Amino acid sequence: MTRTVVLLATLDTKAEEVEFLRRQVAGLGGAVTIIDLGVVGTPGLAAHVSREQVARAGGSDLGALLRAPTREAAAPIMVAGATRILLELIESGRAHAVLGVGGTQGTSSCTQVMQALPYGFPKVMVSTVASGDTSRFVGVKDITMVFSVSDLVGVNPFTARILANAAAAAHGMSRVEGTMEARRGDKPLVAMTNLGVLTDGATLALQLFRDAGYDVVVFHAVGSGGRAMEQLMKEGVIGAVFDYALGEIADEVFGGLRASGPERLTVAGKLGLPQVICPGGAEHLGLFVEANEVPEKYRGHRYVFHSPVIFVPRLNREEIVRVAEAICSRLRSAGGKAVFMLPLRGVGRYSVPGGPLHDPESDAAFFEALRAGLPPGVEVVEVDADAEAPSFVGEAVRRLIGLMEAGAAPNTTKR
Repeated sequence: MTRTVVLLATLDTKAEEVEFLRRQVAGLGGAVTIIDLGVVGTPGLAAHVSREQVARAGGSDLGALLRAPTREAAAPIMVAGATRILLELIESGRAHAVLGVGGTQGTSSCTQVMQALPYGFPKVMVSTVASGDTSRFVGVKDITMVFSVSDLVGVNPFTARILANAAAAAHGMSRVEGTMEARRGDKPLVAMTNLGVLTDGATLALQLFRDAGYDVVVFHAVGSGGRAMEQLMKEGVIGAVFDYALGEIADEVFGGLRASGPERLTVAGKLGLPQVICPGGAEHLGLFVEANEVPEKYRGHRYVFHSPVIFVPRLNREEIVRVAEAICSRLRSAGGKAVFMLPLRGVGRYSVPGGPLHDPESDAAFFEALRAGLPPGVEVVEVDADAEAPSFVGEAVRRLIGLMEAGAAPNTTKR
């Protein structure tokens, strides 16, 4: 079966590059559909989906956009139209990968379209701005960014090789068969968050879930990981959650590098998904600093360096209560299918007895604020062990499996 790569670009400025990519994909045995995102200027190449069609699909018409053309007005229309058209092509089996090419504006428009596409559908973006912070372009979707190195103003022997590589990548991805399966038989796919200070426990939990017949997707809880997990919940891929690491909430409260956004920890409850939660890694922050430099604000705190440029201060009693309050507030919508686990001997490797961030007073204040503030529909389970101990991990896994298999609200007993 011939696979189709959709080429996405503004054909008034990137026609030469798109034609080169078309020939490359065709030479590999693939088909191409070209979508024109341009508005102002004359297309240098005929598109399979014209800019007029894209504008109409976006709820406007090209003539209206050209009467007083601005990028602010036109871009949302063209992005919406291209997204709608591409989703229809994917749904009907007429698109198997998308390949975008552009500078700053083109990258922004193309990747907005890509972010609306399903996980697993191949997405490749050749961009002049792919060497810096690409987080706004990638978001939480599986977009492959290819740095063009030079500007994209015509094809030369240097850019030809980079574009050829991108075309081969998109064509190769398009040939991969299979879809993402959300379930194994009647068992939901489990999502689990993790941090480096919890990896031994996460590894054990993963094995315990597998032994029980459950597949697990593990997310690195550094902001983007938690957001990606919750996006997959919304898309119906994830069916249950072991939220083992909540450092993203601490960093959201205090502006750390793992900050996750206001929606984090709210989605599973709103969707009614079974969830077991552990405040792993929530007792400290992650902050970017100059190598081995302690910020003045935290010189009175216990601290450790996770790496030379990642500074990790322990939160004191007052600070950690604010984190507990944020956790409790975000769980207001949870109920009936939620268990909150308290590891009384430490919420991560750094804070266990003998660890560099061990602080029983702060722990006690944290746990008390959680007990007092968690909503009635969330069961609180206390285990006299640290978060990576087999007894704690085993109990957490057992609780989530029980919720998944029973489908009933948890009781109110404490252990």
